[in-house]
Amino acid sequence: MRKNTPKERPGTWLQKLQEKWQLKSIWQVVLVLVVFACTGMTVLYIKKPIFDLLGVDMSTGGFYKTVLYLLLVLPLYQLFLLIYGFIFGQFRFFWEKEKQFLNRITGRRGADKNREI
Repeated sequence: MRKNTPKERPGTWLQKLQEKWQLKSIWQVVLVLVVFACTGMTVLYIKKPIFDLLGVDMSTGGFYKTVLYLLLVLPLYQLFLLIYGFIFGQFRFFWEKEKQFLNRITGRRGADKNREI
């Protein structure tokens, strides 16, 4: 049986996230996770009042309701990620993720990095 070298040694899930997201500390990973949690809870909290304002009954399903939900919630989720990221001191991390997200949606993968001025 082969022993793990220090680079191969499995870390905790927080350490794996720290490495994947290239964060400086476990504390920063925890703050990022708190931002995700706050964002998710906020979107769940405001979804019903927004749909009530628009007169959409969400008690039953339907294709158009799902599309409407995605069109409304996705931008709000992204906005709240930035707001909570700012509040918890992680704005830079979430701003970089937002730019990656927008580049994927628009099909500009890395176009800004390779463009010459």
